[in-house]
Amino acid sequence: MEALPSQARPLEPPRHVAVIMDGNGRWARGRGLPRAEGHRRGAEAVRRTVRGAAELGIRYLTLYGFSSENWKRPIAEVDDLMGLLRLYLRSEIADLHKNNVQIRVIGDRARLAPDIVALIEQAEQQIRDNTRLTLTVALSYGGRDEITRAARRLAEEVAAGRLAPADIDEETFAARLATTGIPDPDVIIRTSGEQRISNFLLWQSAYSELVFVDTLWPDFDRSALERAIEEFHLRERRYGAAGR
Repeated sequence: MEALPSQARPLEPPRHVAVIMDGNGRWARGRGLPRAEGHRRGAEAVRRTVRGAAELGIRYLTLYGFSSENWKRPIAEVDDLMGLLRLYLRSEIADLHKNNVQIRVIGDRARLAPDIVALIEQAEQQIRDNTRLTLTVALSYGGRDEITRAARRLAEEVAAGRLAPADIDEETFAARLATTGIPDPDVIIRTSGEQRISNFLLWQSAYSELVFVDTLWPDFDRSALERAIEEFHLRERRYGAAGR
């Protein structure tokens, strides 16, 4: 994707940007390095992107950190990823707090190690009142699983007599999703050139613009984020209505 002229850059950023972080393994393989090094450099890209989003005035940033399908990867690789997650939760919270960033984690915590769950809960509690940027990290997350859990929750409420079936609408359903209280993403960015959604925010992405970039995730930075936002602002968002 070529950079647009500086005068074309939008004054207002999208409210909510979501990112499918892809390409750590290919980045490492292309340099003759172990996949673990690609994941480590990917963690550095997370740090750059969070700071860049805050500086650009984005209010919500959601990162697809580890999918429910990623548990199928080799045990050694999963262990490396969990180790990086522990390191991030221990070392980055102070920086997030300094920059007035709140963190929120969505996904199936039952599959995470107890010490990781404890670190997540501690981090969420420690910086829950920050207001500059809400960083949501999807861990052990799958869009279909999220929708299934919301449907099960509604079914339980109906069975218990707390909710009438006729009262279930889109708003009621969305309130049972893990992202309740967070606006749907304006744009979803996927790195590494792949062009699929990969079970990410399936309900919430109904009218999101999709921007696919060739940059591998470890090379992603603020300038790459700005270029993706520039691409987003070239789109005409009609939400099903007729165009101009």
